[in-house]
Amino acid sequence: MQAYQLSIVDAARQIADGQLSPVELTRSVLERAQEKEDQLSAYVTLAADQAMDAARRAEQEIRRKEYRGVLHGIPYALKDLIDAAGLPTTASSQVRRHHLAAADSEVAARLKQAGMILTGKTHTHEFAFGLTTPQTNNPWAPERSPGGSSGGSAAAVAYGGALAALGTDTGGSIRVPAALCGLVGLKPTYELVSRQGVVPLSGSLDHVGPITRTVADAAALLDAIATRRPPSADSYRQGLGQGVDGLRVGVAGNYFCEHIAPDIQAALQDQQAELAAAGATLVEVEIPLTDFILPIQWGLIAPEAAAYHRDALRRAPQLYGDEVRTLLEACMLVPQNEHAQAQAARIALQAAWRRLFSDIDLLLVPTVPHTAPLHGQDSFVWPDGVEESVVSAYIRLSTPANVLGLPALTVPAGLDRAGLPFGVQLIGRPFDELTVLRAGQLIESRCQTRFDLPRA
Repeated sequence: MQAYQLSIVDAARQIADGQLSPVELTRSVLERAQEKEDQLSAYVTLAADQAMDAARRAEQEIRRKEYRGVLHGIPYALKDLIDAAGLPTTASSQVRRHHLAAADSEVAARLKQAGMILTGKTHTHEFAFGLTTPQTNNPWAPERSPGGSSGGSAAAVAYGGALAALGTDTGGSIRVPAALCGLVGLKPTYELVSRQGVVPLSGSLDHVGPITRTVADAAALLDAIATRRPPSADSYRQGLGQGVDGLRVGVAGNYFCEHIAPDIQAALQDQQAELAAAGATLVEVEIPLTDFILPIQWGLIAPEAAAYHRDALRRAPQLYGDEVRTLLEACMLVPQNEHAQAQAARIALQAAWRRLFSDIDLLLVPTVPHTAPLHGQDSFVWPDGVEESVVSAYIRLSTPANVLGLPALTVPAGLDRAGLPFGVQLIGRPFDELTVLRAGQLIESRCQTRFDLPRA
């Protein structure tokens, strides 16, 4: 196994034991990126010199017995919405082509303090307003999308150009690309992780979180970046390994089981059985107020995105790509009073979901209804003849957790008949990331599919 193929926890163990140095690890990751970037295009900025300088500093610190913990000397990437001092934050848009970050975002500062090594900035769908990241190819099948909008972050981790990455998630933009690239992706509870220094799409829906190879790796990053954790969550990583005995797992009888590819539906049933065999109790539930979920999301995102982009769109509309400019122009047409109506409807939806969670500890549902689409593919056609746009299909299952602000984790759950990965999603109560991570780790340990790095 090459160093770039290691999980964070395994790499950290080797670093702590003196078997691997941060310099060796970072060099391995950067060489892998240089080998694969022409084909896969995960990075918009590869900061190789800066990363090697940081790796040498980390190596010296560790030799001086100044080891900071499991993240010290670990290479990672940032989605190009997240500021890192001295590097551009372009949001993959010509609008911000001259932007240079003067200071670190809160999350970048925390990871720097933990000793992580930033390898560069990864592509996003322009201003994160999309679910495909068209600049980047899926490492499992380069003719396909890696998902979005954190597609560059997911692709970099999947092919070995980073051991982990941070993404953002407004309607599924961490979980969708993680699932389509065979990875773990965590959207934390709203406001558990700071958004300071992050280009917004929709402030009331945006979340920052990790994309990693294992659940333990995601927990380790969350330990570093979480700012509002409950007292019971002293360490997410140390709290793993407790199993799921006694947990009540919700099995949805509507919404999350409609228009799902057969391979994904079968894997979901397998994971339900695995949780039950490990001591969890399966509880059939009805998802409330489903007709309101997507309208609430649009009622929040449209006015908030319009407010952020209004001046730039009026001043230089030609700098936006056609797709995002059209979306933003549509956002401008949404009356401002719809935002207040959406906020009120969200309060009602949150109350209904609190009642739902009085009977369960977490909800197990698909992350995506279909594996990665071909580049340029506009829609999926379901067996009943219904045609659904790719964006709508992916948002449908992921956006409830954004609207509700709930923690949601995707874990690899299998490969479809074409050999493409997908995931299952665990949604929990606010600030109960630990329960979600525990269940995700159980699924990870029981899944029969071996998720090595893709061959592409």
